[in-house]
Amino acid sequence: MAGQSKLIDPLCITCKDFQHPWTDHCVSATAGILLSATPYCLRVYTIVYAISLLMRHKVPSLEDLRRTLLGIIQSTAFLVTNAYTFILYNCLLRNVLGRYHLSTVAFIPCFFASFSAILVERPARRPLLTLYVANVATESLWKMAESRGLVRSIPHGQTLIFGVSMAALLYIYRLGVSKGSIFNILRIFVGKEEAGPVAKDAPIVPGEQPAPSRSRPPVSFSSVSDFVRIYSNLIRAKHASCGHQQSCMSYSVMGGIKPFVGGVALQVALKMLMNAKRIVSGKMAWKKQVFNQGTLQLGMFMGSFSFLYKAVSCLLRHSFNRDDARFAIPAGLISSVAFTLYPDNTVALYVMWQALQILCAMGQKRGILPHIPHFMLFLYSFFTAVLFHAGILEPKSLRPSYFKFLQAISGDRLSRFNLSAFDVLGLGSQQQALDTIKALNIVEKGPLPAFSFAS
Repeated sequence: MAGQSKLIDPLCITCKDFQHPWTDHCVSATAGILLSATPYCLRVYTIVYAISLLMRHKVPSLEDLRRTLLGIIQSTAFLVTNAYTFILYNCLLRNVLGRYHLSTVAFIPCFFASFSAILVERPARRPLLTLYVANVATESLWKMAESRGLVRSIPHGQTLIFGVSMAALLYIYRLGVSKGSIFNILRIFVGKEEAGPVAKDAPIVPGEQPAPSRSRPPVSFSSVSDFVRIYSNLIRAKHASCGHQQSCMSYSVMGGIKPFVGGVALQVALKMLMNAKRIVSGKMAWKKQVFNQGTLQLGMFMGSFSFLYKAVSCLLRHSFNRDDARFAIPAGLISSVAFTLYPDNTVALYVMWQALQILCAMGQKRGILPHIPHFMLFLYSFFTAVLFHAGILEPKSLRPSYFKFLQAISGDRLSRFNLSAFDVLGLGSQQQALDTIKALNIVEKGPLPAFSFAS
């Protein structure tokens, strides 16, 4: 009961003491955030859109440059709006209600701010932004629940999430109803030969000689000869329902080698890019940074995943003497074991949310799930509010890179927030913030943040 009372008791602290002690005016605090966040947000989206332009592999026209410039301005306005309206709504709620409550410290003002901001962004970018914040917020929600003893992490839990989600995506890929960037990525791993829809066997005309693949007796695996026959077919030949040209063994092995080489090359390129300054200065420890076992991990995962998926798919076609989109489910689950070679929460959650988004869209199209107007806007606002709540009240539950991001768009103000009054909630917010700031080596550049409008 004592814990519950802490959640409903109002918190007596002004918005000035909490988030802008350098100025008495909320309007000045809001304007300060707007001016501080704009250069950083403009720099971020200039890089994002420039990379996107370069990835087209063609010389941009004047129209391309115009659209890119307008995109940079609009996306910058979106992110800046998310930053400064948080302070605006926070101060507004504090002055209207007279006191802070647990939900009005960060969650509710950020929800309003995020909803206002996402309306500024282009509709085409809203789903991508929602998936990103959903990914990071899911991890934070799990950590918050874990810190309260509500859930418990299990070994290789991210592999389980990745496997189930990947099996669902691969099944959709084999159905032939796949649309979206995630399926372009899957095509690199499993190949266009595995793309759907799966061709159905043509009916046999009376008096016509049945095809060799249909004349085979069914495999019951009741004798050694069944296993020998399947093994021989996999090594030396391919099933008639397989979409590839070479033997199944060659198809599987070569399908694993190419992603392995690509993964290693990508890992080396990323490490060299991250250590560009050391390379130029001649202080690069090549053996420690590049030529080590860690460099092979991404390639081993990519190669093993592709090999296992293709091998299992071919094995199922040979065993059942036909092709079926449902074969993608066991093949996807088995191949996902390779994720243990390169476990990553971000990748697992990204695949999970991609699968959920596509399955929900399919459910709505078939009338199984209701269509909620502007659901994507509310989802983005909810998950962003979770991230702001975690960044302010429970920073140890937030991904370090996102805490740095919040620090940057706040104009280095987040580390200056006074959270001591919120310790009554039992979260230890002030100490969590101090520990996080120390761990991330965040140093205040001066006694006051930029554009503080001190009074």
